[in-house]
Amino acid sequence: MLRVITANLNGIRSAAKKGFFEWFGQQNADIVCVQEVKCSQDDMTPEFLAPHGFTGYFQHAVKKGYSGAGLYTRHKPDDVIIGFGSEEFDPEGRYVEARFGKLSIVSVYVPSGSSGEDRQQAKYRFMDEFMPHLAALKKEREVVLCGDVNIVHKEIDIKNWKSNQKNSGCLPEERAWLTKLFDDVGYVDVFRTLDPRPEQYTWWSNRGQAYAKNVGWRIDYQIATPEIAGKAKGTSIFRDIKFSDHAPLTVDYEHEVK
Repeated sequence: MLRVITANLNGIRSAAKKGFFEWFGQQNADIVCVQEVKCSQDDMTPEFLAPHGFTGYFQHAVKKGYSGAGLYTRHKPDDVIIGFGSEEFDPEGRYVEARFGKLSIVSVYVPSGSSGEDRQQAKYRFMDEFMPHLAALKKEREVVLCGDVNIVHKEIDIKNWKSNQKNSGCLPEERAWLTKLFDDVGYVDVFRTLDPRPEQYTWWSNRGQAYAKNVGWRIDYQIATPEIAGKAKGTSIFRDIKFSDHAPLTVDYEHEVK
């Protein structure tokens, strides 16, 4: 069995103080993908770099206290690829890929466009660059893409569908990008194949009582190529402890990493 977890930490130091690494050690995971680590290489403690016998690989943003993606693994990868070859977005720390035989596990942090029009346009540029990369990767390898995609796909994936139609993360163009990734490129939304229930969210605004009332968005994903997606047997969103404004998403695959 291969257990893969993805979690946006909204700051690795903050999540650590809230018990993320203690929880991590109890999960019997094989791979843990993290996003928004928000710290530079110099700030990475031994706990952050190699918790519980795992090895961590990271792409930190050039800008201090910003973005950053990482991947922890219990198994030695055949190869680790930092960045996806984007001149604009690699310096923001958004992509780490570990290869195990024919399988690639990717930790990705798709830009948010919620801070303003400049960042929304950057998000569109990222999407335009990233789609061909994912299509090419799928032709060569099995892929599990983990991370904060910052887009809901359908009405079932967000509490307030109508009122968010003009907000970043729920825009028609963004949702169409996911539809294309699933329907045309042929990737699979793994969580949705296993759990068709509504009100299964992974992110909540810090405003009001969003978390307490479960007024959320499902924007954290494990998106996989069909063969490995077909081996997914169980999934869960962990909400018992709030490590950040996102909840960790776990999927178990009937697959052995050699």
